[in-house]
Amino acid sequence: MAVSMTLEAGATVNAVAERFGILPNQLSAWRREAKQGKLVLPAAEVEEPVFAPLVVCEVAEEEERPEVASQAAPIRITRGAVVIELAHDAPAARIAEIVHALEAYPC
Repeated sequence: MAVSMTLEAGATVNAVAERFGILPNQLSAWRREAKQGKLVLPAAEVEEPVFAPLVVCEVAEEEERPEVASQAAPIRITRGAVVIELAHDAPAARIAEIVHALEAYPC
């Protein structure tokens, strides 16, 4: 929460760190990890829910998967037996929402 608050317009690391009672250098380190993709930030709140299309099918072999229409490889999120493929240009916020949802339910 604190890291995402530092990304808001007009916010400063020092002010947010003081509000949460943490050291500014620790908050800066978390910001750096978030920018490098090592820390997932909560998805931004939206007024309406956003749904991604889901296709479920059984696949016996990797070679039997249908070809993706796009030239770029899809983003694939795997958690246990669940595999979610998103378009290569899926917004980062949507990917974060899906990851958070998967983390909420243990395999």
